Amino acid sequence: MDGTAIKEPSFRESVDLMFNRAAALMDLPPGLEDKIRVCNSTYTVRFGVKLRGKIQTFTGYRSVHSEHTEPVKGGIRYALNVNQDEVEALAALMTYKCALVEAPFGGSKGGLCIDPREYDEDELERITRRFAYELAKRDLIDPAQNVPAPDMGTGEREMAWIADQYARMNTSDINARACVTGKPPHAGGIQGRVEATGRGVQYALREFFRHPEDIAAAGLTGTLEGKRVVVQGLGNVGYHAAKFLSGEDGAKITAIIERDGALHSEDGLDVEAVYSWIQRHGGVQGYADATYIENGPSLLEADCDILIPAALEGVINLTNAQRIKAPLIIEAANGPITAGADDILRQKGTVIIPDMYANAGGVTVSYFEWVKNLSHIRFGRMQRRQEEARHMLIVKELERLSDKLGDAWSLTSTFKEQYLRGADELELVRSGLDDTMRGAYQAMRAVWHGRDDVTDLRTAAYIVAVERVAASYRAKGL
Repeated sequence: MDGTAIKEPSFRESVDLMFNRAAALMDLPPGLEDKIRVCNSTYTVRFGVKLRGKIQTFTGYRSVHSEHTEPVKGGIRYALNVNQDEVEALAALMTYKCALVEAPFGGSKGGLCIDPREYDEDELERITRRFAYELAKRDLIDPAQNVPAPDMGTGEREMAWIADQYARMNTSDINARACVTGKPPHAGGIQGRVEATGRGVQYALREFFRHPEDIAAAGLTGTLEGKRVVVQGLGNVGYHAAKFLSGEDGAKITAIIERDGALHSEDGLDVEAVYSWIQRHGGVQGYADATYIENGPSLLEADCDILIPAALEGVINLTNAQRIKAPLIIEAANGPITAGADDILRQKGTVIIPDMYANAGGVTVSYFEWVKNLSHIRFGRMQRRQEEARHMLIVKELERLSDKLGDAWSLTSTFKEQYLRGADELELVRSGLDDTMRGAYQAMRAVWHGRDDVTDLRTAAYIVAVERVAASYRAKGL
């Protein structure tokens, strides 16, 4: 298909089109559909920071899509292409994402028009603190009203600065640390948050492969073992997804696409080695143990079993959708497939695990961190040793029986070690994330397979999410 002859929908238009597709299949009360679709508010801030002997002016946004439940939740990204439409579209996705995984948040999103690579750490801290100040004084950062998190271009460091800035402005707020998630563990964060979105992608694929009917719908067989995977973007999300799928599930990462090109190897790439190379050299060019391809996006069209777009929105669009060969695509990024491309891929029979579900690991673990901050105690602290003591009772009884029954019934040291160890915070976080991803997938597939008028997981996800938001509004009397 010639994509130049057809207007490509913008990211915001894509979100609206996909919402409309689902809403048309629902029986929403008059006016409620519009109430759920529209963005409640967007605040634009322009502030100055004195840097390098002169005042530089920055533009930032914080959008609140839905306050059907509070606080609202959503990341803050640092990128030069941040704009109001993008922030509002991402805020809408956050509303539906939180509803799908039953995290008790409305949807929000923020962004700052800045290339963080152009500033040193001290300058970035001053910029971040001023941005946080501008948002916090308008209650757009608040543990009970609006809770940001990391996104593209930000991470633990920026979240720690924001948390500290809020605490300085609210010295008597005992829950100040809960004003933002994605903090370092030593600053009120939680174990497993950095890996959370990539881990969620892994758990989503594991759940998909537990259902033979769904595997068959994608034209695949078997398990994740040996599946050929192409990953676009080896940032935080793509790196962890690729690392876990190859290291724990036996998948083969046959291609990695980055901004300066791509690497390809049918035998499978060493994810850690490639990631280390990118960290040292800023790109994949020059990496020795794979074939380098200068036109990186062309490998989106490579022959593979699973395609994981984990970078920017709109990378699969009207210009290349017809040539995508992967039978299964899991959207680790937000909005990597445009609405037009989505139509083409669905007609081809491609199964798409949608972004609002696939990358919900981040907000799920952010929810756990928020709860931890409000409870002022780490997970596992109260029950871990009690679990070990109860397990010890069972082990001792089994050992007493084995003494009577002989060596053939003795317990192995490995079993004893694993069984006796009580769950720590990381294990509890992973358990909670796994349970969340399983439950959300099962809710989607119940609609996917249970309704004749729903033929794809994205529409199913929207129906589940929008119905939960609608139920919340109904409970409020709307």
